[in-house]
Amino acid sequence: MQTATPLSLTEIEQKILDFMVSYLRTNTYQPSIREIGERFGIRSTKTVSEHLRALAEKGYLERDPSRSRGVKILGVDLSAETVSVPCFRRLPTGAVNGAGDLLESRLVIDKKVAASEGCFFVRARGDELAALGVEDGDLVLLEPVELRALPDGSTVAYETGAGTGYARVFQTGAGLELHSTRSAQGPADAVDPRSIRVVGRVVALLRRLPETPVGGSLTAH
Repeated sequence: MQTATPLSLTEIEQKILDFMVSYLRTNTYQPSIREIGERFGIRSTKTVSEHLRALAEKGYLERDPSRSRGVKILGVDLSAETVSVPCFRRLPTGAVNGAGDLLESRLVIDKKVAASEGCFFVRARGDELAALGVEDGDLVLLEPVELRALPDGSTVAYETGAGTGYARVFQTGAGLELHSTRSAQGPADAVDPRSIRVVGRVVALLRRLPETPVGGSLTAH
């Protein structure tokens, strides 16, 4: 697994970088400036070049201006079996692509783990997922999902007018029940499905274990 601590990208910069990575995996060579412009409806090659220069200045690319496809993507595993997944320091509100200010790293993981396009990691805070055994600082993997496709009991990140949070979701005849995932679970909250947006379903946990095992030596006796 590879990690990086990049500078934040704008939404269009992130989309261009993702397109370049996907294109390279498929074709084994980079898209031209003109092809990038066509993909995103940018008519000016100068504008595309400015986006590429910004990506280079932020440490994502190395460029050779003398060549049409003279770009090298840095810090990305281009294996067809892996995918680069963004990691946010807290739950974003609104579109994930617009949450560049919350991006703390990107993790390259097996596609079998991040099986759905649009997966992303969020760093857990405090006891917000303690009922699932998730600790402060752990990374949880979320995948996009439609509310109507959620099996009962799924753990989701959600957004309402009051903010974001986590809950186990159960669908009832009257609407939805949200059950707390904190260590001290209170009564379920009944909500109108129209008042909630599911940010993603929690599907995996990543935790870095301490260098020294708890309890001392693990040597068998």
